[in-house]
Amino acid sequence: MPTPTKGPRVGGGPAHERLILSNLATSLFEHDRITTTEAKAKRLRPLAERLITFAKRGDLHSRRRVLTVVRDKGVVHRLFAEIAPDMAARAGGYTRITKIGPRKGDNAPMVVIELVREPLSAKQATVKEAEAAARRAARDTAAAPAAAVVDEAPVVEAPAGAEVADVEVAEPDTKA
Repeated sequence: MPTPTKGPRVGGGPAHERLILSNLATSLFEHDRITTTEAKAKRLRPLAERLITFAKRGDLHSRRRVLTVVRDKGVVHRLFAEIAPDMAARAGGYTRITKIGPRKGDNAPMVVIELVREPLSAKQATVKEAEAAARRAARDTAAAPAAAVVDEAPVVEAPAGAEVADVEVAEPDTKA
């Protein structure tokens, strides 16, 4: 969940900020990409990703929670019927923010925020599996030498209270 901002918000107050973000999310899900300021896009991203996660669940409670933010039932239907199945294989990172340059009037930094609708490629999935296997193998080999060192030199301790007798080793005579 996104942390609350300190200081000035997007818009006037907290209620206005919620309305702005709600309208931005509605437009994003309706058009798949929108052009907005960088600050608004950065505030929209966690909200949009959370709503897509709700849509991936697909149950009635999730639909009602999304309807509290996105008031347009047609857009909510599109989110649950079209967008969520495209994102089923993706584990987060549903949006992409691309900088496009400053706005002409006030020089505000503008960006395009869009939904990542491309399917997760098989190559990317294979690379992730290979990296995970390499990490597991490295972890297992790091644990194996530590166990081998312990098995190498067993130490036998004398029982408590037992005295060790001094044993003299007889040296062979070399004069004989």
